Amino acid sequence: MRTTTRLPIEQRLGNLVKRAEQVVIAGKTAVLRDLDLTVPQYSALLVLGEHPGISGANLARRCMVTPQTMATMLANLETRGLVERRRSEDHGQVLVSRLTRAGQTLLRKADERAVELEQRMADAFSDTERDQLREYVERLISAIETAGR
Repeated sequence: MRTTTRLPIEQRLGNLVKRAEQVVIAGKTAVLRDLDLTVPQYSALLVLGEHPGISGANLARRCMVTPQTMATMLANLETRGLVERRRSEDHGQVLVSRLTRAGQTLLRKADERAVELEQRMADAFSDTERDQLREYVERLISAIETAGR
């Protein structure tokens, strides 16, 4: 095992990753604000757009929130007429969700804005640098997941 010298917080990778996450979330919050949509709600709509009929538990996992948080979020989105939920045909105790037409329309608007923000991030790098960044971030994730086992 390698011993490390304690680095100042500004030089620690965990701090850098957290700062990057906060900047991305703040940017998405800003572009979604006038659509009356939070970043977690946008994430849920995005996943529902790609996986109609998904269960709340699976949606929660994909959005990286607790099932309880997702249940509340889905109830709010359903009240706004953006999502509809019904009992699964396969598992009567499971509710599955899908976007309504209004949800699809709002998702298109929100996604245009999110993609524009993500394109600004991508434009800061060359194609090669973007590929390297993806590789480095995936390696970082793998290193943390592997260490936790």
